[in-house]
Amino acid sequence: MKTTLLASAVLLALPLAAFADPPPPPPQGWSGSGEAGLSIASGNTKSQNLNAKLDIKFNDDQWTDDFYLTALRNKANTPAGYDLTANRYEAGASLGYRFDERSYIVGAARYEHDEFSPYDYQYTVSIGYGYQILKNASDELAVEIGPGYKVVQPASYTLLPVDPLSPPVKVTPDSQSNAVARGKIAYRHNFSDTVAFVDTFVTEAGSGNKFFQNDAGLAVKMNSKLALKVGYQVRHNSQVEAGFKKTDSLLTTNLVYSF
Repeated sequence: MKTTLLASAVLLALPLAAFADPPPPPPQGWSGSGEAGLSIASGNTKSQNLNAKLDIKFNDDQWTDDFYLTALRNKANTPAGYDLTANRYEAGASLGYRFDERSYIVGAARYEHDEFSPYDYQYTVSIGYGYQILKNASDELAVEIGPGYKVVQPASYTLLPVDPLSPPVKVTPDSQSNAVARGKIAYRHNFSDTVAFVDTFVTEAGSGNKFFQNDAGLAVKMNSKLALKVGYQVRHNSQVEAGFKKTDSLLTTNLVYSF
């Protein structure tokens, strides 16, 4: 539903965007940003939460490349004590070669390790075609689609033996691999020189698990280097082991430094 509403809003904005001012030229060479959020509670409630992201880009007349690292870690009081409740790391890269101002070919890779998901790790490599549908001073919209190959390692689990004197048995399922179709929609709207909304939707769909992730964020610049950003992420796996939920969400408030 949220994705449908976003797509509808984008389509409604297209006729108006056609009359918008032309965009400023994109920055050339290397650029990047780092963002992080930290919260610590103590006393009656004890918890620690850290999320961070590093994003490095390269842009010139022929290439548009992107490399990123993200981390999420949380500790909190649980019935078993003060334990980890989230521990996820992700790395990704995309290399885009432009045919013209709008069309490009892109190779992409993504690796993820998550101790609290249905999968210990999963990685995807793909190649595809990208097209810049819209780009002006206030709006940018690009889509990518292409084939890929995905490998997932289902999470290990413990079997309790029938004999109470025997130790539990840890079972590690075989990894799974299959061809997937990767798609990406990246949208940005600049409300002003200091306020911007961004939304990125990624899907990796195959004959087995279908993975969807949507990242929406509102950023407010404090100066040329620093900004405050509120983000909302939704992740969905269509196939999970018993005891796992298919959908996870994450709300963050981060400080962003651009360089």
